[in-house]
Amino acid sequence: MSQPETRITKQRLAVTQALSEIDDFATAQQLHRWLQDSEKKVSLATVYRLLQSMADDGLLDVLRSGDGEARFRQCVTETHHHHLVCRSCSKTVEVQAPSVERWAARVAAEHDFSEPEHTVEIYGVCAECRAKKLA
Repeated sequence: MSQPETRITKQRLAVTQALSEIDDFATAQQLHRWLQDSEKKVSLATVYRLLQSMADDGLLDVLRSGDGEARFRQCVTETHHHHLVCRSCSKTVEVQAPSVERWAARVAAEHDFSEPEHTVEIYGVCAECRAKKLA
């Protein structure tokens, strides 16, 4: 059974444009504020719904902060990837990790699981923030 085609609405185009103009991860509230400032009429509920739909379709990266709030960004890399995230400035780098993929597949197989999926975010402090601390 094929998946239904996603409708391209004015609201979806506005959210896509906002994401393309924002270089970093943003919350639904931040995107909604950007849309309001740009005089685009998209309700906050619609922003949440569109972000979830786009994330489910694999078009967005999603990171959850310590308080559980989701932050979204258009994927830079189209293939499966992971993230390094700076705890100080939130700088995020996409990384490929073949050894993690092999490990996940092996662990799933050892426990008789199939079709394993995973997300990995590694948090640390980037070189720029470390340099600022030392200055």
